[in-house]
Amino acid sequence: MTGLRGKVALVTGASSGIGLEVAKQLVAQGVGVGLFARSQSKLARLAGELGNSLALPGDVTRYEDLERAVQQLEAHFGGLDFLINNAGVGIFKPVHELTPEEWQQVLQTNLTGAFYATRAAVPVMQKRGKGHIINIVSLAGKNAFANGAAYNASKFGLLGFSEASMLDLRYYGIRVSSVLPGSVDTTFAGNSTGATWKIQPQDIAQAVLYLLQSDPRIIPSQLDLRPSQPPQK
Repeated sequence: MTGLRGKVALVTGASSGIGLEVAKQLVAQGVGVGLFARSQSKLARLAGELGNSLALPGDVTRYEDLERAVQQLEAHFGGLDFLINNAGVGIFKPVHELTPEEWQQVLQTNLTGAFYATRAAVPVMQKRGKGHIINIVSLAGKNAFANGAAYNASKFGLLGFSEASMLDLRYYGIRVSSVLPGSVDTTFAGNSTGATWKIQPQDIAQAVLYLLQSDPRIIPSQLDLRPSQPPQK
C-alpha cells in the first residue's frame, strides 16, 4: 500500500454525503483537499473545520468553474494527484414524465460534469507524471430500474466514460477507477437516513482510500459495493 501524506486531491460534491466523508478521510490521511461544490458558505465552513483543505465553490456543469478550481488548487498546494468525481443528482420519474430540463440536469451533472473535471485535471496530473481518477458511479450504472431513465443513462454513461478514460490515460501514469455502490444511507434525492442495512458514506470513503493506496502497477478498474444484508424481497 502506498502512502497518501502530502498528496493533493480534488473532490466534487464535497459539501455533503459521500463527498464530504471522502474529503474528511483524505484530510485525516494527510492529503491536501480541494472542496468543490455549489455552496460557498458551506464550503468555507467545512474548510475551516477540516483544515488542510481549500474551498472551491463552483458548478460541475460549467467547465470554466472546474478549470478555475484546478488552477487555484495547483497554486495553493503545488499540484494535483487525485480527482474524485462524486457530484451527482437524481431525478426519478417514468421516462415519459421527465421534462427535457430534468433530463439535461441529470446528464449534465452526473456525466458531463465528470468529463469536465477530468479534462481540467489531467494536464496538471501530467506534470506529475502520475495520478488517479476515481469516479463514483453506482450499481445503477449496470442495472436499470423503473423510473431511472435519466439516472441510469447518466451512470451507464459514466461507467463507459471511466473505462474509456482508463484506456486513454494509463500510459501517462494516470489510473482511472470506478466505485459502484448500492443503496447508500444519505439524503441523496430526498431520501431519509437511518436505515442500518444500507452502505454508509464512510464505507465508500474507505473504498476510495483502498484504491488510492493500491500499488501503481495495477488498475482496480471497477469496485462494486453491496449491502451485506438488504431487506429480503
